[in-house]
Amino acid sequence: MAIGETVITIVGNLTADPELRTTGQGAQVASFTIANTARVFNKQTNQYEDGAALFMRCSAWNDLAQHCIQSLAKGMRVIAQGRLKQHSYQAQDGTNRTVVELQVDEIGPSLRYATAQVARISHQGGPVYGNPAAPPTVNTGAGGWSQRPQQSAQTQQPAPPPADDPWGAPAADQSSFGDFGKAADEPEF
Repeated sequence: MAIGETVITIVGNLTADPELRTTGQGAQVASFTIANTARVFNKQTNQYEDGAALFMRCSAWNDLAQHCIQSLAKGMRVIAQGRLKQHSYQAQDGTNRTVVELQVDEIGPSLRYATAQVARISHQGGPVYGNPAAPPTVNTGAGGWSQRPQQSAQTQQPAPPPADDPWGAPAADQSSFGDFGKAADEPEF
């Protein structure tokens, strides 16, 4: 990101499925619109009411464009972060027009009213995320990657965290907040 760019985060619903196109230079771009309607509390009626709606046109490029096409659909509630870009052009009637769009850097489903399953995408020579001690990834054939071969929904259970996982469940004799340097002669409560 360049210094001085306007970075915003928007939460809203997709108004349609993302559309994929390819530019003349071969870059892929996914275009979609996120609708956000503010909820305003009316003290006179003692109820929430819909405020003005904002329709933000968005674009995602290259790999992110492909991920949006594969993962997002009309009506989904999403959280998107990116940079505002302003474009000027001349319309067919000869008038000059300016549009503002969000060039998306990060996007994902909102988990406020839904759940999601994340499928990691492996790139040759790219960074490896997650637990480096985990078994090698296996292609599930569905475009995503998982730690284990795919199982049916009834038998699939999460793998237990490694013993040295700092975010795993605390041992029976340990507080979930750790010991914070407790002295050896300090009494237990």
